[in-house]
Amino acid sequence: MFSGIVAAVGRITQLTPRNDGTPTLRLTVDAGALDLSDVTLGDSIACNGVCLTVVAIEDKCFCVDVSPESLSCTVGLAEPGAINLEKALRLADRLGGHLVSGHVDGVGEVLRFDPLGAGEPCNHLLEIRAPAALAKYIARKGSITVDGVSLTTNSVDNATFTINLIPHTITATTLNRLQAGSRVNLEIDLIARYVERMLNPNAPEAA
Repeated sequence: MFSGIVAAVGRITQLTPRNDGTPTLRLTVDAGALDLSDVTLGDSIACNGVCLTVVAIEDKCFCVDVSPESLSCTVGLAEPGAINLEKALRLADRLGGHLVSGHVDGVGEVLRFDPLGAGEPCNHLLEIRAPAALAKYIARKGSITVDGVSLTTNSVDNATFTINLIPHTITATTLNRLQAGSRVNLEIDLIARYVERMLNPNAPEAA
Protein backbone atom coordinates (compact mmCIF):
# COMPACT_ATOMS: atom_id res chain seq x y z
CA MET A 1 0.00 0.00 0.00
CA PHE A 2 1.01 3.60 -0.62
CA SER A 3 -0.23 7.05 0.37
CA GLY A 4 0.15 8.95 -2.89
CA ILE A 5 2.68 11.32 -1.30
CA VAL A 6 5.56 11.34 -3.77
CA ALA A 7 8.93 10.99 -2.04
CA ALA A 8 11.16 11.82 -5.00
CA VAL A 9 11.26 12.25 -8.74
CA GLY A 10 13.40 9.56 -10.33
CA ARG A 11 14.28 8.81 -13.92
CA ILE A 12 14.05 5.71 -16.09
CA THR A 13 17.52 5.51 -17.59
CA GLN A 14 17.45 2.17 -19.36
CA LEU A 15 14.91 -0.31 -20.73
CA THR A 16 16.10 -3.85 -21.42
CA PRO A 17 13.92 -6.61 -22.92
CA ARG A 18 13.95 -9.79 -20.83
CA ASN A 19 15.42 -12.85 -22.52
CA ASP A 20 12.60 -15.16 -21.47
CA GLY A 21 10.49 -15.15 -24.60
CA THR A 22 8.04 -12.52 -23.33
CA PRO A 23 7.85 -8.76 -24.04
CA THR A 24 8.59 -8.02 -20.38
CA LEU A 25 10.85 -5.01 -19.88
CA ARG A 26 13.43 -4.51 -17.15
CA LEU A 27 13.64 -0.86 -16.18
CA THR A 28 16.68 0.72 -14.56
CA VAL A 29 15.60 3.67 -12.46
CA ASP A 30 17.82 6.41 -11.07
CA ALA A 31 16.17 6.94 -7.68
CA GLY A 32 17.20 10.59 -7.41
CA ALA A 33 16.62 11.77 -3.83
CA LEU A 34 14.77 8.58 -2.82
CA ASP A 35 16.60 6.87 0.06
CA LEU A 36 17.33 3.28 -0.92
CA SER A 37 19.21 2.37 2.26
CA ASP A 38 16.24 0.42 3.66
CA VAL A 39 15.10 -1.05 0.33
CA THR A 40 15.73 -4.75 -0.26
CA LEU A 41 15.03 -7.13 -3.12
CA GLY A 42 11.32 -7.89 -3.32
CA ASP A 43 10.22 -4.54 -1.90
CA SER A 44 7.55 -2.54 -3.68
CA ILE A 45 8.07 0.95 -5.10
CA ALA A 46 5.33 2.91 -6.85
CA CYS A 47 6.61 4.25 -10.17
CA ASN A 48 4.22 6.83 -11.61
CA GLY A 49 1.51 5.19 -9.54
CA VAL A 50 2.31 1.62 -10.61
CA CYS A 51 3.33 -0.81 -7.87
CA LEU A 52 6.49 -2.59 -9.04
CA THR A 53 8.84 -5.07 -7.37
CA VAL A 54 12.52 -4.28 -6.90
CA VAL A 55 14.63 -7.02 -8.53
CA ALA A 56 18.06 -5.40 -8.33
CA ILE A 57 19.74 -2.50 -6.50
CA GLU A 58 23.04 -0.81 -7.32
CA ASP A 59 24.16 2.43 -5.73
CA LYS A 60 21.40 5.00 -6.39
CA CYS A 61 19.60 2.88 -8.97
CA PHE A 62 17.12 0.05 -8.76
CA CYS A 63 15.61 -2.30 -11.34
CA VAL A 64 12.02 -3.47 -11.80
CA ASP A 65 10.39 -5.81 -14.30
CA VAL A 66 7.27 -4.54 -16.07
CA SER A 67 4.91 -7.12 -17.55
CA PRO A 68 3.14 -6.73 -20.91
CA GLU A 69 -0.16 -6.33 -19.02
CA SER A 70 1.20 -3.41 -16.99
CA LEU A 71 2.63 -1.79 -20.11
CA SER A 72 -0.69 -2.14 -21.95
CA CYS A 73 -2.79 -0.36 -19.31
CA THR A 74 -0.43 2.37 -18.06
CA VAL A 75 1.67 5.21 -19.42
CA GLY A 76 5.12 6.55 -18.60
CA LEU A 77 6.95 3.24 -18.22
CA ALA A 78 7.82 2.36 -21.82
CA GLU A 79 10.46 5.03 -22.43
CA PRO A 80 13.22 6.88 -20.57
CA GLY A 81 12.08 9.87 -18.55
CA ALA A 82 11.12 11.30 -15.17
CA ILE A 83 8.75 9.37 -12.91
CA ASN A 84 7.21 9.85 -9.47
CA LEU A 85 8.54 7.47 -6.80
CA GLU A 86 7.14 6.33 -3.46
CA LYS A 87 8.21 3.44 -1.27
CA ALA A 88 5.54 1.19 0.22
CA LEU A 89 4.02 2.29 3.52
CA ARG A 90 5.01 0.90 6.88
CA LEU A 91 2.29 0.45 9.50
CA ALA A 92 3.75 3.27 11.59
CA ASP A 93 3.90 5.79 8.71
CA ARG A 94 1.69 8.86 8.52
CA LEU A 95 -1.04 8.56 5.91
CA GLY A 96 -0.72 12.03 4.43
CA GLY A 97 -2.66 11.29 1.25
CA HIS A 98 -5.11 8.39 1.00
CA LEU A 99 -4.89 4.61 0.69
CA VAL A 100 -3.36 3.80 -2.68
CA SER A 101 -2.84 0.26 -3.97
CA GLY A 102 -0.57 1.05 -6.91
CA HIS A 103 -2.94 -0.74 -9.30
CA VAL A 104 -3.80 1.64 -12.13
CA ASP A 105 -7.49 1.62 -13.07
CA GLY A 106 -7.22 3.52 -16.33
CA VAL A 107 -5.40 6.14 -18.36
CA GLY A 108 -6.83 9.66 -18.45
CA GLU A 109 -6.25 12.57 -20.82
CA VAL A 110 -5.28 16.05 -19.65
CA LEU A 111 -7.63 18.66 -21.09
CA ARG A 112 -6.18 21.72 -19.35
CA PHE A 113 -3.22 22.62 -17.18
CA ASP A 114 -3.52 26.35 -16.61
CA PRO A 115 -1.95 28.75 -14.08
CA LEU A 116 -4.39 30.39 -11.66
CA GLY A 117 -2.52 33.65 -11.21
CA ALA A 118 0.02 35.93 -12.82
CA GLY A 119 2.94 35.39 -10.46
CA GLU A 120 5.19 32.41 -9.87
CA PRO A 121 4.83 30.13 -8.13
CA CYS A 122 1.06 29.89 -8.41
CA ASN A 123 -1.68 27.29 -8.24
CA HIS A 124 -2.66 25.50 -11.43
CA LEU A 125 -5.98 24.13 -12.64
CA LEU A 126 -5.69 20.56 -13.87
CA GLU A 127 -8.61 19.15 -15.86
CA ILE A 128 -8.62 15.47 -16.80
CA ARG A 129 -11.00 13.25 -18.73
CA ALA A 130 -11.09 9.74 -17.28
CA PRO A 131 -12.31 6.60 -19.05
CA ALA A 132 -16.13 6.53 -18.97
CA ALA A 133 -16.17 3.33 -16.91
CA LEU A 134 -14.47 5.14 -14.02
CA ALA A 135 -16.91 8.07 -13.88
CA LYS A 136 -19.09 6.60 -11.12
CA TYR A 137 -16.08 6.27 -8.81
CA ILE A 138 -15.01 9.92 -9.06
CA ALA A 139 -16.72 12.25 -6.57
CA ARG A 140 -16.43 15.98 -5.88
CA LYS A 141 -14.00 16.54 -2.99
CA GLY A 142 -13.01 12.89 -3.27
CA SER A 143 -9.57 11.36 -3.64
CA ILE A 144 -7.92 10.22 -6.86
CA THR A 145 -4.37 9.29 -7.77
CA VAL A 146 -2.77 10.87 -10.84
CA ASP A 147 0.61 9.41 -11.85
CA GLY A 148 1.04 8.25 -8.27
CA VAL A 149 0.09 11.59 -6.67
CA SER A 150 -2.80 11.70 -4.17
CA LEU A 151 -5.07 14.58 -5.17
CA THR A 152 -8.51 15.96 -4.27
CA THR A 153 -11.10 16.61 -6.96
CA ASN A 154 -12.70 20.06 -7.02
CA SER A 155 -15.46 19.45 -9.54
CA VAL A 156 -16.80 16.49 -11.48
CA ASP A 157 -18.79 16.45 -14.71
CA ASN A 158 -19.47 12.86 -15.72
CA ALA A 159 -15.96 11.48 -16.40
CA THR A 160 -14.23 14.87 -16.47
CA PHE A 161 -12.85 16.32 -13.26
CA THR A 162 -10.76 19.27 -12.12
CA ILE A 163 -8.04 19.58 -9.48
CA ASN A 164 -6.38 22.65 -7.98
CA LEU A 165 -2.64 21.99 -7.73
CA ILE A 166 -0.61 23.94 -5.19
CA PRO A 167 2.95 25.05 -6.09
CA HIS A 168 4.59 22.45 -3.82
CA THR A 169 2.87 19.56 -5.61
CA ILE A 170 3.88 20.99 -8.97
CA THR A 171 7.56 21.38 -8.04
CA ALA A 172 7.88 18.10 -6.09
CA THR A 173 6.38 15.81 -8.75
CA THR A 174 6.37 15.27 -12.50
CA LEU A 175 2.97 16.97 -12.82
CA ASN A 176 4.76 20.18 -13.84
CA ARG A 177 5.41 18.52 -17.20
CA LEU A 178 1.72 18.09 -18.02
CA GLN A 179 -0.02 19.84 -20.88
CA ALA A 180 -3.22 19.42 -22.87
CA GLY A 181 -3.11 16.00 -24.51
CA SER A 182 -0.84 14.39 -21.90
CA ARG A 183 -1.90 10.93 -20.75
CA VAL A 184 -1.78 10.05 -17.05
CA ASN A 185 -2.22 6.98 -14.88
CA LEU A 186 -5.37 7.08 -12.75
CA GLU A 187 -6.27 5.07 -9.66
CA ILE A 188 -9.68 5.60 -8.14
CA ASP A 189 -10.32 5.72 -4.40
CA LEU A 190 -9.99 2.18 -3.08
CA ILE A 191 -12.91 2.67 -0.69
CA ALA A 192 -15.21 3.76 -3.53
CA ARG A 193 -14.48 0.56 -5.41
CA TYR A 194 -15.29 -1.65 -2.44
CA VAL A 195 -18.48 0.26 -1.61
CA GLU A 196 -19.69 -0.10 -5.22
CA ARG A 197 -18.92 -3.81 -5.15
CA MET A 198 -20.88 -4.33 -1.92
CA LEU A 199 -23.88 -2.41 -3.25
CA ASN A 200 -23.79 -4.18 -6.63
CA PRO A 201 -22.23 -7.61 -6.03
CA ASN A 202 -23.41 -8.99 -9.37
CA ALA A 203 -22.30 -6.07 -11.53
CA PRO A 204 -19.35 -6.61 -13.89
CA GLU A 205 -16.11 -4.87 -12.96
CA ALA A 206 -15.63 -1.41 -14.50
CA ALA A 207 -11.91 -1.66 -15.11
